[in-house]
Amino acid sequence: PSLMCWWVSLAYLSRAPSQCLRKLWVDLMIVDKYFYPDWGSCTLGVFVCLACSGVHRNIPDVSKVKSMTLSRWTDAEVQFMAEKGNKLMKSKYEAAVPVYYYKPTHRDCQVLREQWIKAKYEREEFTEPGKGFTYEEGIRDGMLMKRGRDNGQFLNRRFILSERDGTLKYFTKYDAKEPKALIKVDTINATFQPEKMQHPNGLQITYLKDNSTRNIFVYHESGKEIVDWFNSIRAVQLHYMKVAFPGATDRELVPKLTRNFLKEGYMEKTGPRQTEGFKKRWFTLDHRRLMYFKDPLDAFAKGEVFLGNRTHGYNVSPGLPPGTHCNGAWQNGITIETPDRSFLFTCESESDQHDWIKHFNFVMNAQMSPQEYTSKTFSSEISILYIFY
Repeated sequence: PSLMCWWVSLAYLSRAPSQCLRKLWVDLMIVDKYFYPDWGSCTLGVFVCLACSGVHRNIPDVSKVKSMTLSRWTDAEVQFMAEKGNKLMKSKYEAAVPVYYYKPTHRDCQVLREQWIKAKYEREEFTEPGKGFTYEEGIRDGMLMKRGRDNGQFLNRRFILSERDGTLKYFTKYDAKEPKALIKVDTINATFQPEKMQHPNGLQITYLKDNSTRNIFVYHESGKEIVDWFNSIRAVQLHYMKVAFPGATDRELVPKLTRNFLKEGYMEKTGPRQTEGFKKRWFTLDHRRLMYFKDPLDAFAKGEVFLGNRTHGYNVSPGLPPGTHCNGAWQNGITIETPDRSFLFTCESESDQHDWIKHFNFVMNAQMSPQEYTSKTFSSEISILYIFY
């Protein structure tokens, strides 16, 4: 029934289950070079990586994990693993995953991976086609801790997500009649930021406000609750886009849902005259928008730079122009050229400089969509209107 059929006979012939486990470990790594199945669940019949094994240990009634190399495996357990296996169990536990549901990878944060595993194996949310999901109820109403724009304090706020209206609203008081903000779902992006927010369930929501990007930072103590909000936003976005673009397929629309930033981190920058002192700023690269902030948790960017295609006069190179007075502590320069002006940055390390340049090259080498041609204004420090599709 799976790639492991041959394994059973080997186990009984050699009476050495650990050797068979190691052979399968090699085979799985060949299939997925990012997957390191150091552990196996002898009750579910799947192999998992070290990070995910910790989540499996937290659901002992469902999953019992053993080390591939350190644990003793019985012949019965080896046979069970051979009869099941990751491919067959995926067809069972992921039989009906909604197309909008975010499937985390090894690069994603703990809360996303944890709730994905629990949704699959503990709650068995995706085993029955046609089953209703909490993410598709049309309206979601609940409380989230939101960071204040000015004082930085996290306070309990009521949020309402409406599929019918295509909006996300939040209220400063639970019984308030008017929302503090009304956000159209076609301008929303949401990405988990546990390190930046210093909370394991921290979620950054960005949206368009007066033609500039507004950040709000929220969390919930329940990992399930915050991930449910995240996937509910994606469900409402997909519904909106299917109405707006009836001819588009799921394959075309799903990549337009929430996205992770390409890169974030500190650099130093100078002003437009390039004679001002270099100042340390937090930068966020969100596809073609390079935004910079005084503080990583600022509500608004101090400026945004649009990065177009090379054929339109955009380029990036290491170093700074000759004669540049660099008064900052960092010496690893980057120069970005646009049709209007050049931007000068410095990085703390050479490796950081190379990584930023790699991402800038990726963006500038990518073809621009018709929507990006419409939204681009080719100016140096402006707020770029984000066109959702």
